[in-house]
Amino acid sequence: MKHSRLTTLVAVFALFAGLSPAGETPQTTAKEQNTAAIETLKKQLADQQKQIDELRQIVLGQKNQIDTVANKDAVAISTPAAAQSTGAQIASTVPYIPSTVLSKASPLPLTIPAQAPAAAKPAVAPSNPCEAAGEAKSPTFIHIGDTCLVPVGFMDFTAVWRDKNAASGIGTNFSSIPFGNATAGKLSEFRFSPQNSRLGFRFDGNWKGAHFIGYNEFDFLGTSGGNNLGVTNGAVVPRLRLYWVDVRKDNLEVLAGQSWSMLTPNRKGISALPGDLFYSQVVDVNYMAGLTWTRQPGIRFLVHGMSDKVTLGVSFEQPDQYIGGSAGTSATGVVLPAAAALSGIGGSQVDNASNFINTPNVHPDIIAKVAFDPSAKFHFEVGGVERTFKIYNSATNTYSTKAGGGVLLSANGEVAKGFRLLTTNFWSDGGGRYLFGTAPDFILRANGDVSPIHAGGTVDGFEYTVKNTLVYGYFGAYYIGRNTALDANGTTKIGYGFANSANSNNRLIQEISFGFNQTLWKSPRYGAINAMGQYEYLVRNPWAVLANQPKSAHDNTIYFNLRYTLPGGMPSFK
Repeated sequence: MKHSRLTTLVAVFALFAGLSPAGETPQTTAKEQNTAAIETLKKQLADQQKQIDELRQIVLGQKNQIDTVANKDAVAISTPAAAQSTGAQIASTVPYIPSTVLSKASPLPLTIPAQAPAAAKPAVAPSNPCEAAGEAKSPTFIHIGDTCLVPVGFMDFTAVWRDKNAASGIGTNFSSIPFGNATAGKLSEFRFSPQNSRLGFRFDGNWKGAHFIGYNEFDFLGTSGGNNLGVTNGAVVPRLRLYWVDVRKDNLEVLAGQSWSMLTPNRKGISALPGDLFYSQVVDVNYMAGLTWTRQPGIRFLVHGMSDKVTLGVSFEQPDQYIGGSAGTSATGVVLPAAAALSGIGGSQVDNASNFINTPNVHPDIIAKVAFDPSAKFHFEVGGVERTFKIYNSATNTYSTKAGGGVLLSANGEVAKGFRLLTTNFWSDGGGRYLFGTAPDFILRANGDVSPIHAGGTVDGFEYTVKNTLVYGYFGAYYIGRNTALDANGTTKIGYGFANSANSNNRLIQEISFGFNQTLWKSPRYGAINAMGQYEYLVRNPWAVLANQPKSAHDNTIYFNLRYTLPGGMPSFK
């Protein structure tokens, strides 16, 4: 190549200087030599231009490959040794031209020497092996088939102190707090408990245009043996709370299973999800005196309208002819007639908290409700229940059938930022079972006729949320009407609330509660930790006050609770 360039330079010089190479006659060779030199120069320039064009195309191709790799972020850069061992080429980020002079007979190499890549930083193992790639990329639900599963529940550590020994565990039995002159009224109680902890799951999915939810939840407030619970090993017993399936397609919805009764007041629509219900924010596992609620099996049908601003529902739920008192304890409710055919119906024809399974019922309790949600800040609802009671008098071979029922009116609204007012009110003629069993449904007269008892409840209060702090205050009350009769002898009083009746025949139960719920930290990936506190003042007044006996019973209760809530969240379904 050097010799070619030297010949070219000599020829050019001879062309312009009029000289001829040695040994040639200028007159005969100068023109031919000049022509040959020019042709040679042209050919070499053309060859070099071709080589430059080929080089440009190769560099452009290498650049396109680099851009493709960078955009896809999918090709790992190998070390030079790895590239040599596999025969792979390493794309250089700065291609360069070799310093060797290329001759026209030497084609341009297709492989461009690569710049050595920087050594890859070693991967650092996360301190938490459960962590995903990032906060936003970590799913808060689990895929099972084509459904999403979210764990439901929390772990509670509850401490409770009462100035009376109510012996009701961590839940308040509103109807039976001790009087101050009783031994239990002269002693206080304190206990720790994990029993309000809950576990469960929620399944969601879409199938052929229908959205379905499967929901399960249980706690550990089941009946435990005294020694197992308090002496040896704290063996609390699981208790089923909720177990239902809900399917909605377009504006129609059906729910079946054990759920909160549709007579329980809602915060939103007529949803059965716990977060859409109002049963207060208190720590007390029996919630508030005055609240209308129960959890029981049934089936409900809902119709949604006006973009879910209006919901209509009807529910058929578990019936129970109840004559007990004191939230489900026997022998403290209705006094039955002395006639043998009627005095023995407790636990057989009516539920006096001794044997629910034996109790006959005419038909399911029928509950209807209309909910109106004009916006996310306000909710209004009107509901009602119809019940039928039936008794057979074997002495006279006759039946007594009577209808009972009640009406529910509830509302809640955010009247200022974070500040919400709530009220729920229920009045019934035979609806005492839905008032946490504080009132019997009916009495029996001497001839076996059913006579429903008037009873009602109310809860009114506020909830105020500021950042991670919730504070609340409620007033609640149950009122149980008097319903009495004379027995067949014409002198003995029977029924509920008669003169000289037991002091468990309550007329009025009232509660004032204040509390807080402080979120210490929370994350959909890690869950949340909350600290809670509640102060509760409760007073009950019986219908009959005997001589030298207190007119009322009251207690003071303080709750403190630490809670870890399981992580998780359901994705949005259309």
